[in-house]
Amino acid sequence: MIEGVEVVRHPRARVARLSVDPTTGRVRLTVPKRMALAKAVAWAGEKAEWIAAQRAKLPQGRPFVDGATVPVADRPVRLRWIEGGSRTVRYVPAVDRAPAQAGAQGQAETASAMLALDPRLRGDTAADNGWLLTCGGPIEQFPARIERWLKREAHRLLAEDTAHYAAKAGVTVAQVAIGDPKARWGSCSSTGTIRYSWRLLLAPGFVRRATVAHEVAHRVHMHHGPAFHALVADLFEGDPDTARRWLRAEGAALHWFGRASSSE
Repeated sequence: MIEGVEVVRHPRARVARLSVDPTTGRVRLTVPKRMALAKAVAWAGEKAEWIAAQRAKLPQGRPFVDGATVPVADRPVRLRWIEGGSRTVRYVPAVDRAPAQAGAQGQAETASAMLALDPRLRGDTAADNGWLLTCGGPIEQFPARIERWLKREAHRLLAEDTAHYAAKAGVTVAQVAIGDPKARWGSCSSTGTIRYSWRLLLAPGFVRRATVAHEVAHRVHMHHGPAFHALVADLFEGDPDTARRWLRAEGAALHWFGRASSSE
């Protein structure tokens, strides 16, 4: 048997079936209720090459390490670990940008101060739009600190977007929460709580906003009928179908940020 394969018996399955989850890389063996498990396992064991080929097609892992680039609300942002620096994650402009632009963020440091912390930031042209996420402290804690910052930023932006569309729709939202679901980008409960995947922060802004408009529309229509889709189209500034197509084609790759490989 291939290591790491999840075996699931399904009452409606007619044949054994192997699948590879594009968001996690996990392999699932679905077995009919009455099929002998040994037979299904033996069959799956013959499919090692097929499994390897499917895993080779998966998005590459994008761990949060020093030097990596992460998309943050339409900006490519370079991650920098600063030896001896503050453990607080800072979202700052690269030093080749005007210091005045840093004031808008309220967290930026001057160019001279940044260079004093880490000379590697001088002329950091690899940070495409000139923005960095910097953090000091033990380097083994760097990925966790970056991820916590990204989640806080995701919650902030999604809460802002939700308030915007809720006002436009004339509805209230009891709570905005974030999580890391594998199958859904958002959900709206009957009690008024809307929950999003924090990874929407890594998607293009129009995708994030279209998802928010979709969930806010559920505060009026708790279904996916014509009236619901008409309201989404009225709330969102663009074409919500374009956002849905993007998520179907590219959404799985968002789950690979912060991960090194399919084994994590």
